[in-house]
Order: sequence, then structure tokens, then C-alpha cells
Amino acid sequence: MPNGLIHDDSLRPHREGLALRLTLPWYRSLWLSSVSTLELTVDGQRVPAVDLVLEHAGRRYSLDELPAQSEALWFLQEHPLLIARRSAPLAVGEQHDIVLHGELRLPYMQITPGEDGGPGLYVPNIVHDAKRLTVTETDAPAPALMPDVAPPPPASESDPFRLGLTLYSASAEFRAGWFDFAGLLDRVAELGIGPGIEIVASQVLPTYPVVSDDFVRAWRDAFDRHGFVASSFGANLDMGRRRDRDMTADEEFEFSEVMLDGAKKLGFPLVRIQSAKPALLRRLLPVAERLELQLAYEIHAPLGPNAEPILRVRETYADLESPLLGFVADFSSTMHAMSPTLLRAVRRAGLDDEAVATLQRVWATDAPIRERQQEFIGYLQGRDFDPGRLGAFAHLAFNMHGHVDPHEWADIMPQILHVHAKFYDIDESGQEPAIDYPELVRVFVERGYRGFWSSEWEGHAFAELGEVDPLLLVRRQHDLIRRSMRNLQPPTPAPITATSTLPTPPRV
Repeated sequence: MPNGLIHDDSLRPHREGLALRLTLPWYRSLWLSSVSTLELTVDGQRVPAVDLVLEHAGRRYSLDELPAQSEALWFLQEHPLLIARRSAPLAVGEQHDIVLHGELRLPYMQITPGEDGGPGLYVPNIVHDAKRLTVTETDAPAPALMPDVAPPPPASESDPFRLGLTLYSASAEFRAGWFDFAGLLDRVAELGIGPGIEIVASQVLPTYPVVSDDFVRAWRDAFDRHGFVASSFGANLDMGRRRDRDMTADEEFEFSEVMLDGAKKLGFPLVRIQSAKPALLRRLLPVAERLELQLAYEIHAPLGPNAEPILRVRETYADLESPLLGFVADFSSTMHAMSPTLLRAVRRAGLDDEAVATLQRVWATDAPIRERQQEFIGYLQGRDFDPGRLGAFAHLAFNMHGHVDPHEWADIMPQILHVHAKFYDIDESGQEPAIDYPELVRVFVERGYRGFWSSEWEGHAFAELGEVDPLLLVRRQHDLIRRSMRNLQPPTPAPITATSTLPTPPRV
């Protein structure tokens, strides 16, 4: 998923000079207040900030007005225009060298809270686009999709898990506008994926955090047509929505309550929560009880079930003693190798064979994550390689790939309410090369888990748009999970009649 604000079809003619059709450089919707910096250079000439305006949802904002726009949502599929005033408008077909530097902060990824009523520190997203673009009036077309995919084997009552996916798996394609919401669900049904459907609210709700009546109607129409089942509602908590301060405790509760109400409107039994603050959970539990919703905190790489932050959550759960509280197990925590998709991305960014081998060696050690990151960055600097060429990959390689033993999930199995069956690749043999799915299936079957496994392809964090069809990969991952489940089950004996012979053993 290219981390860019502009793409090949972004440069547009405009009566005031030129316009850039912007794409949100993230996989979830953000508030306009998240935009910290926009700097534009055209053909080597810096455009003064006073000559730039952002046009979004029928309104215009000067750059210095953006930090105050904490109520204006930049929905994932929206493309606001960055308009630059020039002495003469550009003409269709002209080519120009465009450099756009953007800085955003991610309001739900807090590093440290604010002090004395001030704003906290949040994870930044820094984008630097430099492209030679042709002025156009049309969007790039979406690619043709592969038709005629063979249907999956039917689900069996003896299958221990129900399968589904999170629509997050198609983040890049949804952001690019290759699907609207209904079309995305149609494609999922066409490939025989399901029945479980999980959403990330901040990604698919145009009126986030509110679930509108229009969205409910579209949701129910698709579910009626395809027989889907709502599995998990992903809720974020945008503590840094305002730039001048963090959310108060009351605002955190009110924001969370809105999403719990929305999950209930859509028929979800479970909400994936982002915060497990004891005080917030105490206030949310009566809401969850009234709405009959489970609340599940996600355990994601680089943490595992017995990491110190998760042990604190487990202690909170023990104090609250509610059967509605549990965990989402994300298999990014339990990888035995780095994903080939990530390794391809860092090679594109300039790493040679020695550097890629060093990255994998450092990743596999048991040192704390920050020490591993710094060791690898120091190695790159020692070879006169600017780590900035890797963008976020120098950190994501460690943050998004954990190597906790898969058997640790057994320690909290009764509290696992939902599974993110994270994956990055499916190889020619039908296996995930970095995650041991047969062993994970064995652990969860033997320990009695019987909920949803929601496929989550996160290769879009490293892959280029159009490099693969993620929904086809999800379908292949479903095939892998089904094989792994059924290989654990004893075969059903064939009935023997007076004239029959023993059946031939099935070919493996």
C-alpha cells in the first residue's frame, strides 16, 4: 500500500492554477486535524503556504486552519483537493515535477499522554512524494478481477472454527476506490469467503464514529443477499483527535459508547477495544451488559499473552470478573520468520542480500524490540545507508512481526473471544511461509477454542497496490485453515456392507 499522498493520476487542471487529488496516506480514516504539514514544490519552485488551500467536503481550509478541524473526517475513500494558486492554469497533457511533503499524526496511536492538560505524543506518518506527473482529468481505472474461481469445500458441522475475514484485508483496494462497500461484500461472496464479516469502524464508516441509518440499510441488504454473519466490530479510540489536548476520561467514554451502540445496530456480538484502562472498562461494562456485547482487547505483535502490558490487562480482567471481557488473538505475535512480502519491500527500498540477512538475524534475537531496531539502524548507518530510505519499514519490521511461541496462546485460551488469523503470504504449496498455521490450528483445537477465525491479510502494509489480489489470498488461506482443521479430525469410517471391501486410504 503506497504511503503516498499523490499518485500517477493526481495532477488536475484547475481554474486557479493546479489541483492535486490527494489520497489519505493511511489505512484508516483520520480527522483533518491530523494533518500537520503540507509543503508543495512545482518544477523546483516552492509554493508559498498562503497560496495553498485544501478543499474537502465542499469547504475550503487554509493550511493554518487544519489543526482546528477535529470534527471534519477525512474518510478513507475521499480525495480532497490541494489547490495551488498560479498565474496561469495548467493544461491537460502537460508534465510537471511535483514534490509534496506531508506530515500527519495518528490520533489513536498514543506514545505518551499529555501533561498538565496539554497534548500527548502520537505516532507520526511522514510522507515525501516526488513524481513527474501528467495533468489529467480522469482517475486511473481499476484492474480487472479474476473470474471463475472454484467454490470452496462446504463447511462441516465438525469443523471446530467458523471462518471469515476482516474487510481490513482489502484496505488498499477500498482506499483506491476499486470497490464501494457493497461491491466489496459482493466480491467476498463471489470468492466463497465467509460467513464471518469483521469491520474496522474507522475504515468503512463514512460517518465515523457514528453508524448511520444509511449504512445500516446497506449492511443489511448485503447480509440478506449473501448470508453473512457479523463477527467483530473494530473500535479505535482517537485520544488525539484534538491538537490542543488529549481526550478527557468523559470524552473517551462517550466516544467508546457511540461505537458500542453502532456495533449493536449492525448486529455484532463483539467489539474489539483499543483501551483496557481499568476506569474506562468499569464505565463501559454496564453499557456492554445492556447491549449484550463482548469486549475483547487485541494482543498484537510484538506482544504475546505473557508480555508485561498484557499481564496488566489480565490483572484488570481478574479484578472486574466479567465474562464479557476477553482478548482478540492476533497471529502477528507468533511468527517464526519474517514475511516474504516485507522482505520484497525492503529490497525495493535498496537493501542488498547482506542487509536482508542481517535484518532477519537481528529480528530473530530475543533482545527487546527497541534494542533490535537500534541495532539494525546502526548497522545500516555503518554501511552509509540512510535508514530513512526504508521509511517506516525499519520499525514496522519489528513492530509487526512478533516471534512469541504459538503455544503461549494456550495460557489464556478461555479468554480468547475472537481470532485475527493474520497472514502475509500463501506460497505455492498453500502454506503461510512465516506463520505455522497447522500448529496454531492444533493448539486452538486441542484447547477448545470454537469461535471465529477472521482472516486478516496485512501485506498491504508492504505490498504495492495491485501487486496481489488480497481477497484471492484470503480464499487460499481459508483453504489452508480448512485443511489444517480437517487433518486433525479422525476420518469418518465408510459403511461396510456384506459385499464391500475395506476402503482405500485417502491420498494425502
